Amino acid sequence: MFRKYNGVLLFILVAVYSNALIASTDNKQPNIIFLMTDDQAYWAVGYNNLEFITPEIDKLANEGVVFNKHYNTTAICMGSRANVMTGMLEYKTGTNFSHGDMTADIFDKSYPVLLRNAGYYTGFVGKFGFDSPPINGDRLPKKYNKMPVDKFDFWAGGLGQTSFKTAYNHYLKKYAKQYPHASLANGAATVDFIRQAKATGKPFQISVSFKAPHAPVQPDPQFTPLFKDRKYSKPANYWRENGTHLALQSKLGRQYMTKNGFGFEPKTYNKRMLDYNQQIYGVDVAIGMIRKELAVQGLADNTVIIFTSDNGYQNGNHGFSRKVLPYEESVRTPMIIFDPRAGKTAHSQRTNAVTGNIDIAPTILELAGVNIPDNIDGKSLVEVTKNPNVPVHQSLPLINVWGSAPTQAMAIVTDKWKYVYWFYADGMQPTEELFDLRVDRFEMKNVAADAENISVLKDMRKQYDQNLKKWRHESVAYNGYDVYATVFDRHVSWDKKKHLLDPMFLKDIQRYIKKYQQNPKYFRETFGFSLGK
Repeated sequence: MFRKYNGVLLFILVAVYSNALIASTDNKQPNIIFLMTDDQAYWAVGYNNLEFITPEIDKLANEGVVFNKHYNTTAICMGSRANVMTGMLEYKTGTNFSHGDMTADIFDKSYPVLLRNAGYYTGFVGKFGFDSPPINGDRLPKKYNKMPVDKFDFWAGGLGQTSFKTAYNHYLKKYAKQYPHASLANGAATVDFIRQAKATGKPFQISVSFKAPHAPVQPDPQFTPLFKDRKYSKPANYWRENGTHLALQSKLGRQYMTKNGFGFEPKTYNKRMLDYNQQIYGVDVAIGMIRKELAVQGLADNTVIIFTSDNGYQNGNHGFSRKVLPYEESVRTPMIIFDPRAGKTAHSQRTNAVTGNIDIAPTILELAGVNIPDNIDGKSLVEVTKNPNVPVHQSLPLINVWGSAPTQAMAIVTDKWKYVYWFYADGMQPTEELFDLRVDRFEMKNVAADAENISVLKDMRKQYDQNLKKWRHESVAYNGYDVYATVFDRHVSWDKKKHLLDPMFLKDIQRYIKKYQQNPKYFRETFGFSLGK
């Protein structure tokens, strides 16, 4: 009997074993590498703009899923990084410049802590971007005791804005001789992490946060010949003659009021863009170093790579520089998820789902098989990597509570529309902006007053009010966040809320008004508008 069926039995045993092996492979926790640049606009990458040289990032895009409508719910370094780490909106992290540091209990809800608790070997390299309360450990250099170094297995992070000079970053010093520029030193540190992580036998997760292309402008000089004589086109909304329709409030901060435009003024625009691309290219080379090491170590097939930026950059659009404001160049960034386990079905895919920086933490947690806590505002993007047509958010809030008071605002973005409410009304009127992103990605026409858009305007107002209601109920009760539930309220008059603003947020506008009073003609000719009576 056995001899008669031994071939069949053998076949069954092999099939069962093979299926078990496949199941075991499928269930194996992946390694996860999260890569983040600083101040990289959504168009500042080769796969969106052929004028940019980014071969490694383009390769990730060709092998993975590109997110066309990815937004930073807070478009400034410190606030955005807190969003990314925790998956929570800014008023729940309580963290940003001029507001305050992240408390220990909030950081304990971050994805690096949750993954380490779940058995992952974790690491951080580069610009951390925010502080948390003092931690134990006399081994740490002074000032690093405000950072969560002991929450990671591997640490090569830096203080504050960090430096492009490798030697100036304490935990990167050993790479300075071979890699004097920090972008490549970050790549080298990540290579060391990969080797150490493999030796532990644990799945690993590392966050690599590049300073580039943030100011000051310091591209790696070894790449200069590659960028000689390159030309960069100006976008349709470039410079101040193309920003006359925008709300006056948006122009009353450093993004507009800096006379020289941070190098993006017409005479120096091309040189500034050359440097901008060269800084990004240094990151691109570092990504190549990391991917090469994954291949060498035999880890490439089980390592998910996520790439994005902490915020965009305005680069002269509408005459603006830097970020913060809720316009596309500032809040929208590149975003790629490459999961080698997905096979060719996920290659070269693009999704138009509305996604945000708050989605990164839950995505990483789901990839690792770790439960997503209820406090998280974001949503996992894992399903989108399998089916790019899966919707994610109906809308997202875009928040700015930093800088001069008039430029603070909350906006709502959907896959088709953007609504901005400018609350500030000292010498001006509160202003609503509505942009049809289907036909106006450059935000050249505010259609809030158009009769045919009244139903859309009402719906966007409703979504705005719903988000503000959530703010009122869920905001932390410290660092000045609770007052914005009233400050941003469309139904509360200026007289009833102006006293709530921190005096420090008023100083910039007072300085600009004083300049205007002293010389209205110069102000008008320099900045292209009048403050009015």
